Amino acid sequence: MGKSLTGKRAIVTGAASGIGRASALLFASEGAQVIAADWAEDGVRETAALIDKAQGEAIALTVDAGDEEQVAAMVARCVDSFGGVDIVYANAGVSGGFTGPLDWQVEDWEKVLRVNLIGPYLAMKHAAREMIKQGGGSLIATASVAGLNANAGGVPYSASKAGVINMVKVMAHGLSGTGVRVNAICPGLIETGMTQPIFDGARARGSEASIGQLNPMLRHGEPDEIAQMALFLASDAASYVNGQAIAVDGGLSASHPFTPRRR
Repeated sequence: MGKSLTGKRAIVTGAASGIGRASALLFASEGAQVIAADWAEDGVRETAALIDKAQGEAIALTVDAGDEEQVAAMVARCVDSFGGVDIVYANAGVSGGFTGPLDWQVEDWEKVLRVNLIGPYLAMKHAAREMIKQGGGSLIATASVAGLNANAGGVPYSASKAGVINMVKVMAHGLSGTGVRVNAICPGLIETGMTQPIFDGARARGSEASIGQLNPMLRHGEPDEIAQMALFLASDAASYVNGQAIAVDGGLSASHPFTPRRR
């Protein structure tokens, strides 16, 4: 059986670690040529080196996901180096930290929205122009269960992810007839650099076993489990999936809050 992304040209932002790195590695293993982009230069170079070591093809780029000039140059580099762009996974994001609902400052909002919401839009804007010329492509963004319901992130973060969810729906319809699909992934609690303080705090308190206990799977997720959904959405297997925000959260968002009965 052939590889699902053979001949595809992909960009993954936030590729220095976590979900982005897992996705870049998986895309490359499935045959894609990959632009691995992140603001963290050492991390993204390591991701590209891992792909090269596995006999894949990758270019590491240091990119600020919220800077339009840098994002446009990233897309242009993919086109120049690989001959086009078929997949963009706009995954780069920041948490903004943790504070009370009335304690956020304007600069906190600006930073979070710039990376988490404006960033995916810029990647889609510039990549879609190339995809339309080619007759299609797949645009994917990382949203969050925090964009679906409360209590999964701070106010700016949650609002930014709700914006991503709505944006992919609007963009999918705005690109009607072009062959460009636009979808989002809504991860639940995944152990990444962004969520590390949660995991470190639980381990320090000796309550690691309780992490992820609010979902029916009774555990947290791993970056590769999100990458697998990204691979599906990037591939032709998802050719009729468009304008969707798909939760990959162990079932967390499928229920109202409750105290589970212990069996």
